[in-house]
Amino acid sequence: MDLAASVQAVTEEIVIRLARSVKKDTGAKNICLAGGVALNCVANGKLLRENIFDGIWVQPAAGDAGGAVGAAYAAYHGFMGQPRKLNGHMDGMAGSYLGPVFGDDEIAERLTKAGAKFTRLTHEQMIERTAQALADEKAVGWMQGRMEFGPRSLGARSILGDARSPSMQKTLNLKVKYAIVPTLRAGGAARRRRQVFRHPHRQPLHADGGAGGREPPSRHDRRGRGAVRHRQAERAALGHSGGDAHRLLRPHPDRAQGNQPDFHDLISAFKAKTGSSVVVNTSFNVRGEPIVCTPEDAWRCFMGSEIEVLVIGNCFLRKEDQDPALKLDYKNAFELD
Repeated sequence: MDLAASVQAVTEEIVIRLARSVKKDTGAKNICLAGGVALNCVANGKLLRENIFDGIWVQPAAGDAGGAVGAAYAAYHGFMGQPRKLNGHMDGMAGSYLGPVFGDDEIAERLTKAGAKFTRLTHEQMIERTAQALADEKAVGWMQGRMEFGPRSLGARSILGDARSPSMQKTLNLKVKYAIVPTLRAGGAARRRRQVFRHPHRQPLHADGGAGGREPPSRHDRRGRGAVRHRQAERAALGHSGGDAHRLLRPHPDRAQGNQPDFHDLISAFKAKTGSSVVVNTSFNVRGEPIVCTPEDAWRCFMGSEIEVLVIGNCFLRKEDQDPALKLDYKNAFELD
């Protein structure tokens, strides 16, 4: 742990020094980050707090996979001389939801062939039952819309949990995987974002310490002791990269941005039930495998882990309803990291 913390600290120092050097040499107001280190959300958050650049954009599939996009653009603009078309937003990739999408009928057909037992719901029923499962502290596998391009969970292929539960992070770590970062809904929670985030305008590949995470709740809190206890419980589940010293949050775009309206609706429903708009959000996969892509991938991960509820499109699955003979053993399928 000491070695990992030291490597992280040195990485952050190098990233900030490189950024200052780039700023001095170019005078650029904005910076775009790519490469594997650009997926280090903690370093990105600290770079943002340095206020070296007016804007920071991180390639969602930073690394070799994202390099393919850069190569295509370089050829299109550099060699073919095609003009750049700006849309007025920082994220021209629209959240990197570039992967496959499956219709509800196709999802149901595929799950039936796999032997799954599920209930098809309306959109409103699906959101309601999933929000209730989260409120009941269930580990939820969530697959909606197009798959994200890149290794970070952006609300399309996610494993979700209730951030209010002090045991949720430990539960998901033991049941599924490691490295979990909560998500806060953007729309309708501007005041909450200002309370929680030091820098409220950012993309999901920036992570930051909660603004109130290092200080005790004010005794003058207008919402009373119950609200204070609620926030303390919520924060207790946010430990990451060093516990209390680094409580990290990853923001998620507003529904109006059109990236993941289902995810936005889910967190809105969860807040209506619990008063909390924060959920634990990690990519939908087990250690050693990539993020799930197809309904079959999600089903196998569901049956090979201790995820309790699976939601794919409008199909709602509970673990206790499934045939025990179809259970898989993912626990020992891959070597430890």
